[in-house]
Amino acid sequence: MGLGDMISQQLVERRGLREHHTGRTLTMVSLGCGFVGPVVGGWYRVLDRLIPGTTKVDALKKMLLDQGGFAPCFLGCFLPLVGTLNGLSAQDNWAKLQRDYPDALITNYYLWPTVQLANFYLVPLHYRGDPASTAL
Repeated sequence: MGLGDMISQQLVERRGLREHHTGRTLTMVSLGCGFVGPVVGGWYRVLDRLIPGTTKVDALKKMLLDQGGFAPCFLGCFLPLVGTLNGLSAQDNWAKLQRDYPDALITNYYLWPTVQLANFYLVPLHYRGDPASTAL
């Protein structure tokens, strides 16, 4: 997640090295190591127990459960956690979640179903966190 933030700041926001927000990058690294990695890794293990198998149909079932059940809940936890780490008050964080959640979830559905379908079909469980982390 730290690499993703660096790419965002340099290529999307075009901050340049002097204006790079190192604290933001470190926050994203902390989030990745302390929240996203453990939660997503645990979810993948649970999902593999719920839907064992590696066929195309199994991958489709996993993707549907992941995107229909896990993604909305994960996003609903991730966004307020980022807000808290960025110093938002509880009231401001709630307002930001209400404002940003619908668009974030819709945007999620443009990318993640395809990524996860490939992830669940092509990538062994013990490597599965890597493509998802890279796409973040």
